Amino acid sequence: MIQVTTLRDGGQTSDEIARRVVAFVGAAERSLDLALYDVDLLDAEAKLVADALVAAHERGVAVRIAYNLDYAAPIPVPPPPEGVPDLIEQLPVETKGIAGEPDLMHHKYVVRDGESVWTGSMNWTGDSWTRQENVVAIVQHEYVAANFTRDFEELWQTANVATSGDIDPNPIRVNGRKVRTWFCPGRGESLAHRIANRVARARHRIRIASPVLTSAPILGSLAEAVADREIDAAGVVDGTQMKGVYYQWRLNGNAAWKMPLLEGIFRNAPFSGKRSTPYGRGDDVHDYMHAKVAVADDIVFAGSYNLSHSGEQNAENVLEIHDADLADRLAAFVDEVRALYPPAPLPSESEEADERKAAARV
Repeated sequence: MIQVTTLRDGGQTSDEIARRVVAFVGAAERSLDLALYDVDLLDAEAKLVADALVAAHERGVAVRIAYNLDYAAPIPVPPPPEGVPDLIEQLPVETKGIAGEPDLMHHKYVVRDGESVWTGSMNWTGDSWTRQENVVAIVQHEYVAANFTRDFEELWQTANVATSGDIDPNPIRVNGRKVRTWFCPGRGESLAHRIANRVARARHRIRIASPVLTSAPILGSLAEAVADREIDAAGVVDGTQMKGVYYQWRLNGNAAWKMPLLEGIFRNAPFSGKRSTPYGRGDDVHDYMHAKVAVADDIVFAGSYNLSHSGEQNAENVLEIHDADLADRLAAFVDEVRALYPPAPLPSESEEADERKAAARV
């Protein structure tokens, strides 16, 4: 069984999503392994989830939570976690912080009873549940769950992102649909090339949703695919975060060669960019375009992985699903989201804006 849920900015309530999470963890009979980049236990709705985890523990379910330990990054892409580790540690369950230096423990999955997996792009915070675009998948299949359990055990035993995720993405059948499970960083480079290959081979449609779009293999394939404008290609990014990427690239110069590729993609295909609130600590809303989906013809890639070079090095997971109906549905989701926002910011426009700001300060 595969169930996929999409979230939109303002499209659902925090209580609604909290109760879905509670229903999933509340059905556990033996074990719950949670690998969560960001979990916020301060809100009333989040307390419903915390109470469900405690209740599972009290009825004898083995509950383990692995979470990312934050560190100071110069430009937060992806943004740092909102949650407070001390609150996670106060739960009467086993917990382990995974140091995100230099690569993040960026998962958002739960393995229940070694049989079912909850995964996708959604963090466990109020803003993630209400103000961000996200995709969540629930897969009930022992082999899929076994791969996620293996990844979790690697992180749990070593607390080391760099050595995790080297798991063969062998295809399996889930309700007649071919599925592969991908994990980073162990298979991060292979995953980027896999998505790039499927984009290059697409003949009918390409849809992309990713907060940032910086993976060199994917950029190359996408730029070539849209160059003649003959394929139905479109997508959406987080415009604010992409501007941050452009600024960072201009500062260090190491990835400036990617700018012409992005310029061509955004000029030759209709990509939108959400003008999310810039990251800031405190009470700022975190309303990022957060979905991470690639659709190439009838193949879907969905999970926690930003289509970025850093994503290849983080602890990430992706489901590759061959399913025409699901591809139709998620392509439509991308189109609905991109219709809400203005065109994606071009590198050339961002550079001109930075130059005007610098001139104004002189």
